[in-house]
Amino acid sequence: MKIGIIGAGSIGSTIARRLSRRGHDVKIANSRGPETIDAAALSTGADPVTAADAAHDVDVLIVSVPMNRNSDIAAHVKAAPEGALVIDTSNYYPVRDGAMQAFDDGQPESVWLSELFGRPVAKAWNAITSQSLDDKATEPGDPHRVAIPVAADDDAHRALAMSLVEETGFDAVDAGVLADSWRQQPGSPVYCTDRTREDMPHWLAAAEKERVPQRRDLVMTCIGDYIEAGGTVDGRFFVAINRACYS
Repeated sequence: MKIGIIGAGSIGSTIARRLSRRGHDVKIANSRGPETIDAAALSTGADPVTAADAAHDVDVLIVSVPMNRNSDIAAHVKAAPEGALVIDTSNYYPVRDGAMQAFDDGQPESVWLSELFGRPVAKAWNAITSQSLDDKATEPGDPHRVAIPVAADDDAHRALAMSLVEETGFDAVDAGVLADSWRQQPGSPVYCTDRTREDMPHWLAAAEKERVPQRRDLVMTCIGDYIEAGGTVDGRFFVAINRACYS
């Protein structure tokens, strides 16, 4: 399968390595140019390209940029082949992205992105820390295998995104349509909490829409205070505090 990735940060780079290793034809881009992409992202065969090239002649286009940068790449996404599936891995954090009214009013992030891009979108790989994505991949059947929720309006698109999640080393869980994808956004019980396939349906159902952004902001404030006090935050800490505050 031909896969383009726009965004060569921790999430995009790990996905590039995993899917290249599985035999997919992967190309990856960042905002600074192909010559600046870290060699680790290319270590299993992915090709460094420009953002325009990443969207050209692909079956799947994975977008892995901060939420406030999606408008910058919208023209490239719109230029992707008509039948290509766009997969969104991004999350809204007001402290980083600035206030975005649609999200503050409750519109699910991937619904907004599907409107911005004018494309059907699947949401995947957003609800896992970069450290867990990098460190916790296992083979199918592992009882402790971490699960990742996947949402999309089209059943075939959701199935395709789920199959790619599985290929990156995680159980994929059907999280329904994009209108319900707020259940996997920051502040929800499944967001970066390393749930298993068995546990995830319960925690998806337990999410309360009004409380999700409140809990997101609470955790960000707590983490900021902890760092100011000299604390060190890693993926393990992030999962632990999310479990404590989001469950």
